[in-house]
Amino acid sequence: MARGAIVFSILVFVAVAITLTTLALAFEPDEISSPHDRIKEEQIHIFPDKVVIDVKNASWASYADTNSMDPFLDYGSNGLELTPQAEDDLFIGDVAAYESKITKELIIHRIVDIREDSKGKYFIFKGDNNSTIDPEWVRFSQIKYVLIGIIY
Repeated sequence: MARGAIVFSILVFVAVAITLTTLALAFEPDEISSPHDRIKEEQIHIFPDKVVIDVKNASWASYADTNSMDPFLDYGSNGLELTPQAEDDLFIGDVAAYESKITKELIIHRIVDIREDSKGKYFIFKGDNNSTIDPEWVRFSQIKYVLIGIIY
């Protein structure tokens, strides 16, 4: 094979490799923030007849069949929740329940952003299975629970 043909073949190979790599990166999903770690390993005790999670003031929750948080949680999932004590107890990626001023119902979605305006800090929520963010800015006073675990 002539030297020019070899160089051309190598250049084509490199161009194809760069193109494929660029395409793969373009279709790679965006990083989604995970919930803040609230239960440490030493708080989980596994016995032959039971599991004990050593968390004070936790409550149990069940969920409506809205599909907004599929596949993370849905009807039939069992949740463990805590009441956050301060704005700084909440992080992007946390799943929390808030009382909607629009629907007057409790909504459980993921915090996707935390911002501040002249009234103070507010939280932007989105259901994992929804294409858009929730239509209201949520203040800390509306947030009732933060999810600390799901039991399927």
